[in-house]
Amino acid sequence: MEAKIRLRMSQADAHYGGNLVDGARIMSLFGDVATELLIRHDGDEGLFVAYDQVEFLAPVHAGDFIEVAGRIEKVGNTSRKMSFEAVKVIEGGIDPERPTLARVLDPPVLVARASGTCVVPKNR
Repeated sequence: MEAKIRLRMSQADAHYGGNLVDGARIMSLFGDVATELLIRHDGDEGLFVAYDQVEFLAPVHAGDFIEVAGRIEKVGNTSRKMSFEAVKVIEGGIDPERPTLARVLDPPVLVARASGTCVVPKNR
């Protein structure tokens, strides 16, 4: 089972100089995808217990379009082992002289990946 979301990083997402988006924003998106997976699989939002690993591989800036995908890798009694990837599919703001200029990235750039465990109530 897989779930996917795509959204544009806004100026409100920029946390550092140069309109750089912090890794916590990407992890928040991983959490949103995990919630959808749990609802689809168990009918319950569940809870994220822990990340096993998180890697930030490329910068994300305000104006970039990010696609986040996650999948359930293993189903336990109440636990759900998941993996996630975030890719940049459109790079925005690539020329300060032309702020509306953007480009589609083909192939998309892997910006982060992670794995973790969520739990749902036993009766679900």
